[in-house]
Amino acid sequence: MPIVTIQVTREGTKPGADSVTAEEKAALIKGASELLRDVLNKPFESTFVIIEEVATDNWGWGGLPALEFRRRRAEQAR
Repeated sequence: MPIVTIQVTREGTKPGADSVTAEEKAALIKGASELLRDVLNKPFESTFVIIEEVATDNWGWGGLPALEFRRRRAEQAR
């Protein structure tokens, strides 16, 4: 029984959205399940997919909170 955990940031993928949509989550669940079926021959009914949404203030990279890292990177690109 495989268990797949997908972590995504809690921010929208489209203007005006503040989280991943139900349709996007459904597509992630389907895609992960199909991958396990195709690669490991695991049936859909034995595959569990968990989607965890992480608020943007709870992660970062480059030694900075994520939004600050993005802000600085955008400034450097100008």
